[in-house]
Amino acid sequence: MLRFATLALATLCSAASAQDSEIVFQRGAWLVEIVRFDDGELACSARVTEREDTFAIWVFQDGYTQLQLYSPDWQFGETSANLVVQIDRRAEWTLNNAQLTQNSVLFNLTDEDDAVDLLVEIARGNTFKVRNEQGQAVIDFTLAGSSASMQTLGDCEIALGRVGANPFTK
Repeated sequence: MLRFATLALATLCSAASAQDSEIVFQRGAWLVEIVRFDDGELACSARVTEREDTFAIWVFQDGYTQLQLYSPDWQFGETSANLVVQIDRRAEWTLNNAQLTQNSVLFNLTDEDDAVDLLVEIARGNTFKVRNEQGQAVIDFTLAGSSASMQTLGDCEIALGRVGANPFTK
């Protein structure tokens, strides 16, 4: 997988359009791709889409990880909210101060240990449930195929670290 992600990154970096993406893996409802934004930034994304709603995990070249929930039914201004997520019947996770913008909820995973624990739960889980702060159900996503997709996302993150690296300093 890592070799494939590295080759896909090399191909994507040589492309000349404003925003490109290349699918590197698909399993179940999950899709993993490499994205190059118009400002040159690279990211890897693992996402599941149900109907028109999407749950995505983004890993950016500068090392931060972000969760994104998207629904065309949402119309947010620029605000924030506290969310509660739960994978299957495991303990709940509270995502404080998630950014609400347009049709998306964005949350940066800043604590590396907690981020790894949450991503492992996602990889092992069956259902990702999102609730508001009062505990009311907002949206659910399947995690079928997430284990292999999370492994590919990790491989893609490693490949991102290699892009632009000086081979003489490592």
